[in-house]
Amino acid sequence: MSAEYKRHTISLYVANKPGVLIRTALVFARRGYNIDSLVVSEAHDPAYSQMNIVASGDTKTLDQILKQLNKLVDVIHAKDNTDETTIQKELALLKVKCNDTNRSELIQIITAYKGNVVDLSETTMVFQVSGSSEKLDAVHRLCDHYGVLEMIRSGKLLMARGESIT
Repeated sequence: MSAEYKRHTISLYVANKPGVLIRTALVFARRGYNIDSLVVSEAHDPAYSQMNIVASGDTKTLDQILKQLNKLVDVIHAKDNTDETTIQKELALLKVKCNDTNRSELIQIITAYKGNVVDLSETTMVFQVSGSSEKLDAVHRLCDHYGVLEMIRSGKLLMARGESIT
């Protein structure tokens, strides 16, 4: 990846109305930007929603996307948080093959990453881990050795530090 092309973390504060998500996604699609992760939740005020989007592409195109997003009627504000100091977390559920021989090893790995076992069968284990994207990537790599059957990630949640608004 060149210096221009990178992953951007974008937050939007939008009206909680039907169609806002599709109009937002279309702005990215028209510019050839792929959305890597998208999280939408109701804001403190239920009339609004908070969107957190991780997208990869060049900075110049992203600037155009942000200008277009801020022009949409239902977008209160859109901001690139890529170089900002924010709190960022993700949640992952992983289903891994396990047996009597490796079950305790897997539990030790999950415990080391402050994860929790949420389901256990004779042949599989499901656990949850939360933290930075890098932490979840590391857990995934370690568990790959045992056979990851399934992994679901929440997408990046972010919030500005201090009194700044996300």
